[in-house]
Amino acid sequence: MSKVRTRFAPSPTGSMHIGNLRTAFYAYVLAKHENGDFVLRIEDTDKKREVEGGINEIKGLLKIFGIKWDEYYVQSERLDLYKDAAKRLVKEGYAYEDEGAIRIKIPKNETVLYHDFVLDKNISWNTDTLKDLVLLKSDGFPTYHLAVVVDDHEMSITHVLRGHDWLPSTPLHLLLYKFFGYKIPEIGHLTDIMDPEGGKLSKRKGSTSVSGLINEGYLPEALFNFVVLLGWAPKDNQELFTLSEFVKAFDPKGFQVANPIFNRDKLDWFNGYYIRQISNENLLKKFENLNLKFEKLNENLKLKIVNLVKDRIKKINDFNELAKFFWEMPKVDKKLLGKNYKEHLSAAIDAIEKGTPLDKVPKDNNFKVGDFFMDLRIAVTGSRFTPPINESIEIIGKEEALERLKIVL
Repeated sequence: MSKVRTRFAPSPTGSMHIGNLRTAFYAYVLAKHENGDFVLRIEDTDKKREVEGGINEIKGLLKIFGIKWDEYYVQSERLDLYKDAAKRLVKEGYAYEDEGAIRIKIPKNETVLYHDFVLDKNISWNTDTLKDLVLLKSDGFPTYHLAVVVDDHEMSITHVLRGHDWLPSTPLHLLLYKFFGYKIPEIGHLTDIMDPEGGKLSKRKGSTSVSGLINEGYLPEALFNFVVLLGWAPKDNQELFTLSEFVKAFDPKGFQVANPIFNRDKLDWFNGYYIRQISNENLLKKFENLNLKFEKLNENLKLKIVNLVKDRIKKINDFNELAKFFWEMPKVDKKLLGKNYKEHLSAAIDAIEKGTPLDKVPKDNNFKVGDFFMDLRIAVTGSRFTPPINESIEIIGKEEALERLKIVL
């Protein structure tokens, strides 16, 4: 059997999407599971839509996830290859020139078919449903259809993984393989990632660009785990993988045919899990970049705050919202307070001044425990959702806590 060779072939025409990232992961692990080669190929022949810095963003993101390529190609540096291939098709009667462009000549009433190794079924088309599409544009640049077939052959790609939306172009590619006399690689079309509200995942409904999600405070480890399980299932329901563990566990039979849902709660769960694996010192470095006021606190205090919020945080960027009451006087919306808040806060002030434990206050005063602590929490922090209030007051300090309670009263 020949060496397994896969490729990831993005276009630098916009931010990398979750679906592209998933294709990169699957192509990489499919090759590495078999000790094969992974090729990065930049498909930059659509110069009108190319985004400045797009190529560097693609490389940078793959590096963040530990994806290393064995070979690297850029299509715009290979134009002569495509031109020669297109001219060969004209010469052999499989294509024709038309207003400076070269188009494929689709044969009449033939069947083209292949076996999809992801969907695990044969798919066929009648050529009468196909059009004579352009292969080489009048400016000398190839279309996707010509370049992808020539490159996959030239680079000895054995397995092609791509998004489901490319399925309609497959019969055209199969004809080109036949016309050139090339060996057809294994071809697999991945599922569509669906929006929770239905329909395909789109950029309109919140960030699904990889950079956007990283900027929101999602960790690469969490994104990796979340993305690889959108369309692939392990035999033993394992949910947590490092890249090398996934390479080891990978089995192409694990590809699923049902479209997965982009479930943000699940992504938050993964992210929370990986945040809690980070040491407090390293987490502190991530939080320091987010807030100048936090950065100026003393080291010991900062580590106490980190330790307190670590179990409650879903994304790195939630830190400011969750923790800013430690260094900023909160704005308290009195509408959030219960009807007995004045008695609750007066008793809390009395207990703090006397050094009585706050846990004793509800019992001594016949208050409902939940109501007392909710009013205390809102008055001290400005929010219903915070780290444990007793430990928070300890960090804020007795004087500051008393001042905040008195202001609300």
